[in-house]
Amino acid sequence: MQVIGVIPARWASTRLPGKSLVSLCGKPMIQRVVERAQSARSLSEVIVATDDARIVEVVRGFGGEAVMTRADHPSGTDRIAEAIGKRAADLVVNIQGDEPLLDPALIDRLVARMREDADWDMGTAAAPIADEADRLSPSVVKVVWGACHQALYFSRSVIPFIRDASDAGMSGLYWRHLGLYAYRVGFLHRLVAAPPCALELAEKLEQLRALHLGGRMVVIETEETGIGVDTPADVVRVENMIREIERNG
Repeated sequence: MQVIGVIPARWASTRLPGKSLVSLCGKPMIQRVVERAQSARSLSEVIVATDDARIVEVVRGFGGEAVMTRADHPSGTDRIAEAIGKRAADLVVNIQGDEPLLDPALIDRLVARMREDADWDMGTAAAPIADEADRLSPSVVKVVWGACHQALYFSRSVIPFIRDASDAGMSGLYWRHLGLYAYRVGFLHRLVAAPPCALELAEKLEQLRALHLGGRMVVIETEETGIGVDTPADVVRVENMIREIERNG
C-alpha cells in the first residue's frame, strides 16, 4: 500500500508569522516535523505542501521534498489534495506542520487501522481531556464516537452534555480531537470537491464536511495530546522539551 505523508505549511500565521521556519534548538520547525514524520515506518514518502518559496528553499536545503501550492486554499486539506496531484497513492496522511514532537508511532497506528478495514474513508486520533479548562475551551475540539469508534460529531462546545448532576463524575467521556488525519485518496478528492456545509461553517471545523458527506471516519485513542507551536511562549516550552528529550537520549 502506497501511503504519502503531507505536511501543510503556510507562511501566514496570526500569532507567529513564518512559524514553519522558527528555530527550535538549531533546526527550523518544519525540519523537525519532517524528521518525525520520516521516522514513521508506514509512510512511503513525506512531502511539505506550502504557499511560500522561503519554506520550499529551506525544506529542499535539508534534503526534504516540498511542493508549491496555491496561496488561496481555504484549508490544509485542499492544499494537500493539490500537492499530491496525480501521484500514485492509496492513503494520504495529513500531518500538522506546527507539532514538532508528534509521535511517529501514532501515524503508524492510524495507518494500520485504515489498512485493517477498507470501509473507513478517513481516520483520526483523540486523547482524553482531564483538565476542566480544556473541556470548556472552544479552542479545544471535542469528539464523540459510536460503535467501532466511528466518529459521530466534532464540536468546540462541550460534548457530551451531562444532564444529571449525579452523573457529573463519569470518566472517559471527554476526548480532545487531534489534527492528524488519514484519507483514502478517492474520498480526499471527493471532500475537497464539495462545498462547505452549514455545520462546518458554524463550528469552523472542516472535518464536519466529511461527516456531512456520509464519510466513515474511525477515531483511534492515544494518551499523547501533542504540543502545537502557535506563540513565542510555545517556542520556549517546546525547546525545553526538546533539550530534555535529547539529554535523556
